[in-house]
Amino acid sequence: MALNLDGIIGGSPVLAEVFRVLAKVAPTDSTVLVTGESGTGKELLVRALHRNSPRRDNAFVPINCGAIPRELLESELFGHEKGAFTHAIRTRPGRFELADGGTIFLDEIGEMDLSLQVKILRALQEKEIERVGGICIKKVDVRVVAATNRDLEVEVKAGRFREDLFYRLNVIPLHLPPLRERGSDVLMLADHFLSCHCRTKSRKPLTLSERAREMLLTYSWPGNVRELENFMERLAILCDSVEAMPEDLPEKIFHDIGEKPLRREADVVPPRPAGFVWPTLKDMEDKGLKLKDFLETIEGRLLEEALEQSDGVKNKAAEMVGIKRTTLIEKLKKRELL
Repeated sequence: MALNLDGIIGGSPVLAEVFRVLAKVAPTDSTVLVTGESGTGKELLVRALHRNSPRRDNAFVPINCGAIPRELLESELFGHEKGAFTHAIRTRPGRFELADGGTIFLDEIGEMDLSLQVKILRALQEKEIERVGGICIKKVDVRVVAATNRDLEVEVKAGRFREDLFYRLNVIPLHLPPLRERGSDVLMLADHFLSCHCRTKSRKPLTLSERAREMLLTYSWPGNVRELENFMERLAILCDSVEAMPEDLPEKIFHDIGEKPLRREADVVPPRPAGFVWPTLKDMEDKGLKLKDFLETIEGRLLEEALEQSDGVKNKAAEMVGIKRTTLIEKLKKRELL
């Protein structure tokens, strides 16, 4: 039976090898550990694994282990009984129970606290869980798939991840290659994202010039597919012509490939007066945006800048913009920057 790879774009040899392993492991109930850099599309791969499994008609339940505070994660995973802790005003099933008969996806498993790793190990080994504050053992029939952008073997050696849990998770390792190793997939994805964003933003189709395409192939893509989609959305909003030229690309790309950034003559404007200048209605109209989208764009750019200046350290980035780390993570997830 042909694989259902809806949402995954690419035909590079390295991706074809991933699909070959996927086709073999999907019909089984084996535990899978998906590894790869942030932004490579690990959740898309895990969803494809579920869609091609005998469990496809049952629940697919994802949970980001790095986005939920440690003290709440156990309750999210295993549920809790009424009165188990403050604010536990009713009994609530956890993600393992919700995934019964289907697949549970433990994203960013490398961020999980050691004390909770013991309970995950038991759930894997015994296929049973116990709610927080409960006394009854519940059997669950779930397939566990985990993902991480960390090297768990290094984490094991450093004492930050349990060795027994690592080997229990790593039954079938599935590594998703970074975008820089996927060759012409970069252009396939760029064309797809650019077409989608032009359509959703009700603008005429936009193409990439040959030189711009060459530059995209040369760039190292540290943010992987997520970064590429972000760039294409930016082009769909900011590019005025029907063809995106090198000067329309972010300066970051020029610096990465060792070239001097180009500027359109129309982009050379007199320096702004010193000090803060509020955005105006004209700024919003020039972008062709409504208030909500304009504010979302401004917020997104500030979040990107905070992440760049903090070298990706989310706690520091959150402090820079004056929000909680969990709030920052939710905003980044909403924009698919995480």
